Amino acid sequence: MNKHDIAAYFQGLQDRICAGIAATDGVASFKEDKWTRAEGGGGRTRVIANGAILEKGGVNFSAVEGPLHPKMVTSLNVTEEVEFFATGVSIVMHPENPWVPIIHMNVRYFELSNGEFWFGGGIDLTPHIIIPEQAKWFHEQLKAVCDRFDLSYYPKYKTWADDYFYSPHREETRGIGGIFFDYIKGDRETVFEFVKAVGESFEPIYSHLMRLNASREFTQAEKEFQYIRRGRYVEFNLVHDRGTKFGLETNGRTESILMSLPPMAAWEYMYDPKVFPDGQKTFDLLKKGITWV
Repeated sequence: MNKHDIAAYFQGLQDRICAGIAATDGVASFKEDKWTRAEGGGGRTRVIANGAILEKGGVNFSAVEGPLHPKMVTSLNVTEEVEFFATGVSIVMHPENPWVPIIHMNVRYFELSNGEFWFGGGIDLTPHIIIPEQAKWFHEQLKAVCDRFDLSYYPKYKTWADDYFYSPHREETRGIGGIFFDYIKGDRETVFEFVKAVGESFEPIYSHLMRLNASREFTQAEKEFQYIRRGRYVEFNLVHDRGTKFGLETNGRTESILMSLPPMAAWEYMYDPKVFPDGQKTFDLLKKGITWV
């Protein structure tokens, strides 16, 4: 198994996820934008919009290579001249109905020409309005994936997600977390099997949550609360998310990187979630360390 095999798998994963999510939405389909990178490689950005369930969503595949950007040299603490190869799939979905949650997934592989390599990724859920039993179900699915490989994975990667998807300036988590891992090395094929299992879990998990909540009625107050929660999502992605910041600082493809942002969001001065009872309940659950399973 080499880097091209890994990239080919990620391309197929993108195909399967897009087909499954579009079928669940039932109205919209993904539009593809193929692109190339001057320094080497390219990708396929696929976007879905104005669907029956999804207001906007994207499933990105990329496989890029070339000389390390100076910021990457500093970040990786590399002292020799090396080239890099990176491939993966990244996903963000923004639904129309505020009862359907936002979801994010990323699975990726990185290698250097000196022989170093590692994997990273994870899935996390950002409900606009947290439904505890669905949060529990979501974490049960991720725990089941992790437990197939190592019983230490779920608690370790769940804590990593809690710590990573956290906005210090708000003192709140982005959502209910999930799992997050990075710089995972070891036996390449063994680690890749785990990463594949995480990637394959995405579509059935999110399709279930879409079907469960898409027909639920909502009020204008709930819609306005959705925009506030989207605003917090934007804050995290632009202020704290390392991938977003790193991509923009290293000449990444701007349109693909900012695909993660919702079509509409809101910020209200001195917003008080108590104006919306379910809103306050949600904010009370935006904390690290909640034991969902």
